[in-house]
Amino acid sequence: MKIGFVVNDLDTECADYTTTRLALTALGMGHEAWYISLADFGYDADASIVASARSAPRKKYATGETFLTAVRGEKGIAERIVMTDLDVVLLRSDPSEDAIERPWAAQAGVLFCRRAMGQGLIVLNHPDGLARALNKMYFQDFPESVRPRTIITRDRNDIKAFAKAEGGQIVLKPLQGSGGQSVFLVHKADSSNLNQMIDAVSRDGYIVAQEYLPAAEQGDVRMFVMNGQPLMTKGKYAAFRRVRAGGDMRSNISAGGTIAKATINDVMHQIAELVRPKLVMDGMFLIGLDIVGDKLMEINVFSPGGLGSAESPEKVDFTRTVIESLERKVRYAANYRRGSDNAVIAML
Repeated sequence: MKIGFVVNDLDTECADYTTTRLALTALGMGHEAWYISLADFGYDADASIVASARSAPRKKYATGETFLTAVRGEKGIAERIVMTDLDVVLLRSDPSEDAIERPWAAQAGVLFCRRAMGQGLIVLNHPDGLARALNKMYFQDFPESVRPRTIITRDRNDIKAFAKAEGGQIVLKPLQGSGGQSVFLVHKADSSNLNQMIDAVSRDGYIVAQEYLPAAEQGDVRMFVMNGQPLMTKGKYAAFRRVRAGGDMRSNISAGGTIAKATINDVMHQIAELVRPKLVMDGMFLIGLDIVGDKLMEINVFSPGGLGSAESPEKVDFTRTVIESLERKVRYAANYRRGSDNAVIAML
């Protein structure tokens, strides 16, 4: 099986990234793992979608670091490939990383892979679903019962009115972005500084103002969902708890949060079940749910990370389960001569 991994830029990939773990596991299972950066796509005169891709020599690698070094190094395999020569592609690029400095790249993965999908390539997550999820407005398509109360605006008077209705305590964050960037917790005592906070967030565009969830003080749980169901291996859930660092309201690892073992309860199962129909309809093969108490804070459909953080406390390999699911999808497509809809294949 030839698997393509679309990333923002191969040079910025790290050994502990979920994408690296998936690629290394695929290689260890006898498959080919090809990296494609967003700047490396092309559309040929015969309408073929091509890419300058890189892979590592077929051998055993002890660590993700040695594997990435091999992919990038002189002995790495560099080829100009036709995308439909691959069996499946995982779209693992994050548009928010390129929104400011490389806006041309933000949608490149979706655009080129959607075209290749139309020529028979299996693309996961489904490009049409990802196109609908290019910013946090997508979150508002999920059931109201699992979402914090929210407004989206650039009008500071609307935000002030919302803060007053919420008792003075709300969360502000940009409509586009990830990793806890430009996120503010507004307290009642911060009313004199609210204008400055609004200005800081509005530099990135529209502002999401959200109900504050007191349970967030205990951190949140990242739970992986694959094929519309919580991802499990050997009876263990692919999930972990993120705990805040000191007084920082953000529990993102990139913001200094720490990892702890997660306990998946009935409320989390109910949340996963409530969002499942939308995920299935949109062909969201592998996603991450960020859960606080009985609410969702985020649904991560672009390059959800942290499988390694889930593996560490549970002592199981979740990446193998993901690759095994890809193997089944490729078999299904072959059996039906690739006549099946990509969104359907994505969730089988």
